[in-house]
Amino acid sequence: MTASIFSIRDLSVQLGNADILHSVSVEVGEGACTAIIGPNGAGKTTLLKCLNRILTPASGTLELRGKPLGTYTQKDIARQVAYVPQVSTTSFEFTVYDFVMLGRYPHLSPFTAVSKEDKDAVLYALTLTNLLPFQDRCMTTLSGGERQAVFIAAALAQGGSVLLMDEPTTYLDYKHQIEVLALIKRLHREENMTLVLVTHDVNHAVAVSNHVVGLVEGRVCFDGTPETLLDGDTLDTVFDTPFQRVPCAGQTLPLVIPGDPA
Repeated sequence: MTASIFSIRDLSVQLGNADILHSVSVEVGEGACTAIIGPNGAGKTTLLKCLNRILTPASGTLELRGKPLGTYTQKDIARQVAYVPQVSTTSFEFTVYDFVMLGRYPHLSPFTAVSKEDKDAVLYALTLTNLLPFQDRCMTTLSGGERQAVFIAAALAQGGSVLLMDEPTTYLDYKHQIEVLALIKRLHREENMTLVLVTHDVNHAVAVSNHVVGLVEGRVCFDGTPETLLDGDTLDTVFDTPFQRVPCAGQTLPLVIPGDPA
């Protein structure tokens, strides 16, 4: 049986006076690629941020590798789990290399110099994301897709085996969406990383994941495989809208298109 990276039991989250998550229970297995889907306001990003302790739940338990998340220091979490936010439009006056080196913060201190291990980790991350030719470029000169790749590289430089990604393809053009999805597949299948990604695009979720969690109004309404998600009317229930299934050459699972057949 696959060991769990995250064990989430009866997790509830409140932000202000609003209840965002209600008794959420999910297991994320080691080596899984888990996609969290659901309509706007379902609590997807809130759940993701709980896994990195950016947000603290009101009740329930959350374990990382069998230990309560609250027993870890934030630096200990960062050595195992990296977080990639949504595509940022913020400009940073750093070179790509220097920005990716910032990802080594869990391993650095103000009183130590950058080590060979740090430099090797940055080189590995730049190579894996095909960013070596960009390492001397300023972040302000990059496109949205290139900037997203840099954020992923910085997360990889942290050296952990778990990657959390919030809407990794949002606002990207089709070319860069394909590149980011291909990178996600490579990290999962070739680098054996555990990934948890939030996405509103069902086709993207199905294309890269082997585990899908569906949220509606802060509650789990689906927890299973992509194949099961597309079977019957489960997907229609998650998004409260009908979907067409369209066979696609070269793919086992169909593409889904919202709306009734014409």
